[in-house]
Amino acid sequence: MATLRADRISDTGVAPWGEHLAGAIARGMQLDERTLEAVLCTLLAGGHLLLEDRPGVGKTQLARTLAASIGGRFARIQGTVDLLPTDVLGTTIWRSSTETFEFHPGPIFANIVLIDELNRTTPKTQSGLLEAMAELQVTIEGKAHPLPRPFTVIATQNPTAGFDGTYALPPAQLDRFMTRLSLGYPSAGAEADLLDSPPAPALPSVAGLDEVAEAIAAVAEVDARRPLLEYVVAILDATRRHPLSEAGASPRGGLMLLAAARAHAALHGRDFVVPDDVQALAGPVLTHRIQTVAGAAAEAQATVVEDALREVPAR
Repeated sequence: MATLRADRISDTGVAPWGEHLAGAIARGMQLDERTLEAVLCTLLAGGHLLLEDRPGVGKTQLARTLAASIGGRFARIQGTVDLLPTDVLGTTIWRSSTETFEFHPGPIFANIVLIDELNRTTPKTQSGLLEAMAELQVTIEGKAHPLPRPFTVIATQNPTAGFDGTYALPPAQLDRFMTRLSLGYPSAGAEADLLDSPPAPALPSVAGLDEVAEAIAAVAEVDARRPLLEYVVAILDATRRHPLSEAGASPRGGLMLLAAARAHAALHGRDFVVPDDVQALAGPVLTHRIQTVAGAAAEAQATVVEDALREVPAR
């Protein structure tokens, strides 16, 4: 099958290119528009995605489809209790023929890395991902090894309630994920369509890794004026002062919200950020960063962010 390429970003801008990429992903699986947009914003902002949902709703298919659409290398890691950091990052092996240690990279050395059921891995393995996600490199025996670019981790997590053998991700690990999404069950019509025509095992790429890198660079140049920055800070402060909040969104959360908002603006054909861009991504970016007070309801995190958006006037 011939490969269908998206137009160059330098020729058309990020918005038409992103629309073309979104169409390709939509052909690989069914997603609602807001979820798909959040996925693309995460990719173009250079972030990582946490998918928290029940098994069998398409989390793995989303990661595979995204990797195929951009022609990137895909790796899948199954989270288990006996998974070690070296199983993910790689290790050095002694070669007697050359009398040297040779580094063998692990599956983390891919463009789109799916870590399935991350919360089934031990805290030691979870913490081993921190450097890779934050610094785009791994250090093995004192030597740093850069990861390929673009690089996005998509981790899945089953709800901990009622699932034995899971280790809840600590705040430091959650804070490394730019967005957290839940795919949910499809509508009755969409599920019938899925039964009638299952997703294709392989899809042609519509963009190259160089184009993704170009789009990421273009997104980073989207302008954000001082009033907009103050608007983001005011939202963060409102999450910290909320009565249901034990600890609100961190400064890193603000940086990631701004980066995601830049991507949202670019996908909508603008070279500047407006409050609508911030509001569109505030839920996926900030909700999982809120630590609620003891005894708060399960939906309290979302309530804190929603109340903050209502309280703070747009600037």
